[in-house]
Amino acid sequence: MNDQVLLDVRNLKIYFPAGGDWFAQMFDRRKIKAVDEISFSISRGSTFGLVGESGSGKTTTGRVIARLIDPTSGHVTYNGKDLTGLRGKALKRMRRRIQMIFQDPSSSLNRRKTAGQIVSEPLRIHKLVDRKGLEARLIEVMELAGLSRRFLNRYPHEMSGGQRQRVGIARALAADPEFIICDEPVTALDVSIQAQILNLLMALQDELGLTYLFIAHDLSVVKHVSNNVAVMYLGKIVEIADTHTLFFDPKHPYTRALLAAVPKPDPKAKERKILHGEVPSPIAPPSGCRFHPRCPEMIGEVCRKKEPGEVTLSDGARVSCHLYSS
Repeated sequence: MNDQVLLDVRNLKIYFPAGGDWFAQMFDRRKIKAVDEISFSISRGSTFGLVGESGSGKTTTGRVIARLIDPTSGHVTYNGKDLTGLRGKALKRMRRRIQMIFQDPSSSLNRRKTAGQIVSEPLRIHKLVDRKGLEARLIEVMELAGLSRRFLNRYPHEMSGGQRQRVGIARALAADPEFIICDEPVTALDVSIQAQILNLLMALQDELGLTYLFIAHDLSVVKHVSNNVAVMYLGKIVEIADTHTLFFDPKHPYTRALLAAVPKPDPKAKERKILHGEVPSPIAPPSGCRFHPRCPEMIGEVCRKKEPGEVTLSDGARVSCHLYSS
């Protein structure tokens, strides 16, 4: 694995209007703080896991990196170039290098098009091959994704969930990218198929030198594929560490709670700890540490009133918690 940083995210904020249409926004000036000043970097050739509960801001972060939505503020630097300032042809050229695999292949694939038409779309948009070379490239990327040429003329409804996701992977590979955002790529699949897709993604990474941002809520999946992991809660990153450190010596109370909630096939295992309360609204997040209303290790007024800064510990883990900064 190369330690060179391929993607760097600094102080990223993504706010949305709380009101629906423009008329509602006139009366409701509040903002949904989907992502609130997060920073991380991803080394070339590695897999960076991003985990957290639903609504924590994981997918929104991935969509901003892919420039499907614009950030409110902050910077996303890819291979030394600031993506947030790119427009027009420059953005189109950069998008060829960054692709995305979506969570649900049933909704992310155009049901009116065949697999061949779906996979050829990035090739046509970026004008990467001529008509003579199109079929050969389609067959090549379909085979990379584990599908034979006979699937080129099939529609999504004629394929299983795993086969549809392989088409989504082939589409992401077609433009020969360096960086792929995997947005919960196995969540919608049967358990028996999930391992096949994960093994395929890891084999492709070794063969093609790919770099992944792997977004998931399944901790066992993240543990299996990631080199480093960031844990998000209510728009904030609360802990970043290498995979071994995070899973065997978690620092933040939220990370410990997530890991404790994972079912263990051991009749002698201790009863799982369950977090009490609901995730607060991102429109009006709690003051101080955002996790303090649910935190079993809250240490007093400092947690309620002061937002914790990030602290780097001796093992390299970075954690935002007053247990380490007080």
